[in-house]
Amino acid sequence: MLDAASFIAGPVATTVMADFGADVIKIEPPQGDPYRVRGAGYPPSPYNYPWIVDNRSKRAVALDLRANEGRDVLYRLVRTADVFVTNLPFDARGRLRVRWEDLAPLNARLIYASLTAYGETGPEAGRPGFDSIALWARTGLMDLVRPSPDAPPTRSLPGMGDHPTGISLFGAIMAALYQRERTGRGTMVSTSLMANGLWWNAIQVQGILCGTRTSPRPPREQAVSALANMYRCRDGRWFMMTITGDERRWPEFAACIGRADLVADPRFATAATRKANARALTLILDDVFVQRDWADWRRVLEATGIAFGVIGTLDDIPGDEQMRASGALAPLHDPEAGATLTVGSPVWIEGQDKTPARPAPALGQHTVEVLREAGFTDAEIDDLRRDKIIFGG
Repeated sequence: MLDAASFIAGPVATTVMADFGADVIKIEPPQGDPYRVRGAGYPPSPYNYPWIVDNRSKRAVALDLRANEGRDVLYRLVRTADVFVTNLPFDARGRLRVRWEDLAPLNARLIYASLTAYGETGPEAGRPGFDSIALWARTGLMDLVRPSPDAPPTRSLPGMGDHPTGISLFGAIMAALYQRERTGRGTMVSTSLMANGLWWNAIQVQGILCGTRTSPRPPREQAVSALANMYRCRDGRWFMMTITGDERRWPEFAACIGRADLVADPRFATAATRKANARALTLILDDVFVQRDWADWRRVLEATGIAFGVIGTLDDIPGDEQMRASGALAPLHDPEAGATLTVGSPVWIEGQDKTPARPAPALGQHTVEVLREAGFTDAEIDDLRRDKIIFGG
């Protein structure tokens, strides 16, 4: 599998493939994937943690595709590859001759996976864009998740939309591989940041397509339901709860928090009156939950069987037993990474163990190794190195 993509969303798809044992060869220009250099928004660290999580378990080849000799090297790799992944802009793909129509004649079984900001067709198909712009801002998400109507739009975190978009591309690749098993022929698959943002926001988008009007969400204190809200405990920890079917759950919940008297209050006697008086009930529950620490409330609420959970912080994650036990956090076999855990890909297949996460490669670390496996002679490799077509060990 050839990963000729940069930054996050494209390479994430091949990282998942590597987790399941695929031999992923990362093709980089002589100066490397720009993602090797952390930009603004990333907390400082002696470890290049974005690179570690998004490019683990791959082999790296540094290759100058601007030169004809460099393209010839790539084409030889393409001839035996199963998958080629790229998120290069369309004009760059044309200049470097790595479009689907350039590579498909070389390998009838090739799966060509394309990642774009705005899609393969349309007036904006060639526009550049990051997930913060094309996914988060463009599709209404940034506007809708603001904490109150008068608050500014809510900014996204680095890579927040790229990682789920990479999973969409992974799914498309897997579907194409299945099709190839049936037909014997490869194909092109694609996804875009904008399309994934719409999919994230699909319920609200479908509503507007059906003629509804979505009002800005009110502040927490004015939520539609006090029983589907977040609350603060005495120690400052917040938690979220969602009680569905509250006609049945309401008396049990009121009793467990020590406020059985609320059941007899006419304002909260039925689901309809609780909704009509949600603001008053929220204020009451605010006063209740602030009396005890989160650990106490967790024990109380666990006994009820209702859906609730802490509003976690990053500091909670390293010690989260469930994340470790479920495989959401996976062991990392990299002595130089500064960590023994990494974020596992969110896909599991019964009977198919994931490959233990290995180090992300240095620039051009496996160039010679990969070319030898592809049939290049030592003399050819020496010539390519001398002519500055390939780089690295």
